Amino acid sequence: MVLSMELPMETLERVAGALKVLAHPLRLKLAEILTQEELSVSVLAERTDAAQNLISQHLNMMKVHGLVTARRDARRVYYRAAAPEVFTIIACIHKHHGPTIPPEAAADSTPTDGGPIKA
Repeated sequence: MVLSMELPMETLERVAGALKVLAHPLRLKLAEILTQEELSVSVLAERTDAAQNLISQHLNMMKVHGLVTARRDARRVYYRAAAPEVFTIIACIHKHHGPTIPPEAAADSTPTDGGPIKA
């Protein structure tokens, strides 16, 4: 497949950086959640069943790389996805691996004609 338009190297470098940071299941889960709503570390810890200090470490890495932003409200810090790459990556994951096809059905519905999988 030949693409009619190539992306600028600057864009590719930015996306590659985002992919490197998101290349961890928990950070991907945090990104997925934070593209939908702004939440505190304690709520993210509950939603992911992970320790708060671990969530904080991952969020800090994501913040340093510009993938999330933080807002302080009194004693809590709220995080949300910030970089366009995060939304695009999560949208691609949902498009290709979303909850519309149960894992057991996906194995049985591999297309033989090279076309898209139909649920």
